[in-house]
Amino acid sequence: MADIGKRIKEKRESLGMTQEELAQRLGYKNKSSIAKIETGTNDIVQSKVVEFADVLDTTVAYLMGWDNNVRPIDNPSKEKKKGVTIRVLGRVAAGIPIAAIEECIDTEEITEDMAATGEFFGLKIHGDSMEPKFSEGDVVIVRQQDDAESGDIVIATVNGDEATCKRLRKYRDGIELVSSNPSYEPMFFSNTDIIQKPVRILGRVVELRAKF
Repeated sequence: MADIGKRIKEKRESLGMTQEELAQRLGYKNKSSIAKIETGTNDIVQSKVVEFADVLDTTVAYLMGWDNNVRPIDNPSKEKKKGVTIRVLGRVAAGIPIAAIEECIDTEEITEDMAATGEFFGLKIHGDSMEPKFSEGDVVIVRQQDDAESGDIVIATVNGDEATCKRLRKYRDGIELVSSNPSYEPMFFSNTDIIQKPVRILGRVVELRAKF
């Protein structure tokens, strides 16, 4: 019963209570009885533990050590970080700066760490060209940039049309915008096409927020 004695002592001291005061409130004749309980020299019956718990403003489970594993685990790495709200756009029209687009249909939250790396917006997916990974109504988080690496999924405009989500493939003589859905043929654009049509990359997809 030494452990229960330690917990009684800890609770008593945290309340600023002396051994004499605790003994008096529990009906013991003197503080030596409390001292012996706290050092584990004397045992106490479980029924008396209830009285200790009441006086010490705690629970029997705590004093008995039954709830040692039922408490929050300190883990600073899991602390919730503040988020940054970004706009989700329904469509992105060619030639209009992202910041100037007024069709905001929703918002999403990204981490402060991500937000510190650039400007971001969300875009709602339309159509099935990027299925099965991206479906109608899903939202992608996009980092604004005018170039990307081969293999990246990008948001691009072609010939002044509305922006589309495609995988970018780069070649020496041009680029391809590739759909994930095999029903759609890859769209190849020569270096001349890129300039004349034009073909513009608006950003790189960094995250998918799937809707269920």
